[in-house]
Amino acid sequence: MPKMKTKSSAKKRFKLTGTGKIKRKHAFKSHILTKKSKKRKLRLTHDGLVHKSDHSNILQQLTLK
Repeated sequence: MPKMKTKSSAKKRFKLTGTGKIKRKHAFKSHILTKKSKKRKLRLTHDGLVHKSDHSNILQQLTLK
């Protein structure tokens, strides 16, 4: 049986914190920034946490990390 691989897309997008939560980046910060307000862009800069309903699915993708 071949080796199991982690989902490469998940390991690039998510990080585990020390307490077991999953950090993520906000979307809509990559382009077309001229029409977005400074306040909105600043809020998108900060990391967020994954919602608890998605938590188990993402952990399953990161299990072999």
